Amino acid sequence: MKLRSRLAACALAGSLAGVPAWAQPAASPTPPAAAPGAAAAPVTLRTALDAAWQRAVAAREAEGQRRRADADRIAASRLWAAAPTLALSHRNDRLQSNAGRRETEVGIAVPLWLSGQRAARSGSADAAIAQAQSAEQVARLRLAGELREALWLIAGLQAEARQAEAQATALRQLAYDVDRRVRAGDLARADGLAAQAELLAASAASADARQRLQSAQARWTLLTGLTALPALADTPAPDAAPVDGAAHPERVLASQSTELARKRLELVRHSRRDAPELSVGVRQDMPGRGEASQGSLVVGLRLPFGTDDRNRPLEAAALAELDIAQVNEQRLHERLESDVATAREALRSAQLQLEAANGRAQLLRERAALIDKSFRAGETPLPDLLRALAAAADADSAAARQTAALGLARARLQQALGLLP
Repeated sequence: MKLRSRLAACALAGSLAGVPAWAQPAASPTPPAAAPGAAAAPVTLRTALDAAWQRAVAAREAEGQRRRADADRIAASRLWAAAPTLALSHRNDRLQSNAGRRETEVGIAVPLWLSGQRAARSGSADAAIAQAQSAEQVARLRLAGELREALWLIAGLQAEARQAEAQATALRQLAYDVDRRVRAGDLARADGLAAQAELLAASAASADARQRLQSAQARWTLLTGLTALPALADTPAPDAAPVDGAAHPERVLASQSTELARKRLELVRHSRRDAPELSVGVRQDMPGRGEASQGSLVVGLRLPFGTDDRNRPLEAAALAELDIAQVNEQRLHERLESDVATAREALRSAQLQLEAANGRAQLLRERAALIDKSFRAGETPLPDLLRALAAAADADSAAARQTAALGLARARLQQALGLLP
């Protein structure tokens, strides 16, 4: 039997540049069984992200942040600056003259907005809501990055497992042929033992590749709750992203954080003192026994003073928050530009490495085929053939891994550009 027929499966892994391993049915995870008469919905990276978001702790944090911002906006729409208070008081002379004098007062105090304070509080609440929405998009982007890394790790392990199984299949056929020739007296017993040893090593490598693939698939299921994998061929090209990256979620979040810090500083400057309180109540006076009670309306105004001891720490803290937000925004712009440039260069490098890996794999397969012909003609010993087969298998494995590495480089560029699935 010719080597090309024995290495047919092994050549599949080496041809991954044309047909990716994850696109071949044998290497794809088995999707869950669909109900009779119902078509299984295809899994995409977007649906996987939605499923993972429902399970993520970051989703609960984003929801809580949005609720807090909504509560602040509702509070800013009230007519009073803080919660009203109820005041009750009662006086009598029982312990002194005991003449029956009594005084009872019931009132309510309402904190009032300072000039411009309500508008500043409303603006701060609106900025907090916008920041909460931007923070949710950033959290989804980071989760998408985890899914992309996990998905392309599975793709690489699928290719590696396919190649390892193909190598084991090829060596199993070679061991059978060598054993047959040993029994016929054409080869020495040592050659049969060497072929069996190589087969055992290949089987162990195949089992190890399957175990690592199962671990990666278990992590995917833990992240998304899904067992099926999306088709990687459907992922959009990273070149479709805007060049300036103005819509990057992290850029939007940094801009919103700066705006929120600016609105909070404005609120501090419109809150130079505590809220004044307007109190309204009624008072009933009993002058003494046998005398008629007298009622009166009580109106009061409480005006707290604003001092530097109170205002300077608050304004300093707000100014520091604004300064930190502006610096973070500047550094973020620089980092994102660097990340995009690095990702583009990594993508170009991965493409060149894949071309080299595919060329090397093709050359070593042709070399293995020539050595096989020489072995069958009795001109080359079995160890030389085994070494040629191992070199060809390693080249095929490297090409398979590099194909997955190219896909991961594309996914990382999409992540750097801020593209959500």
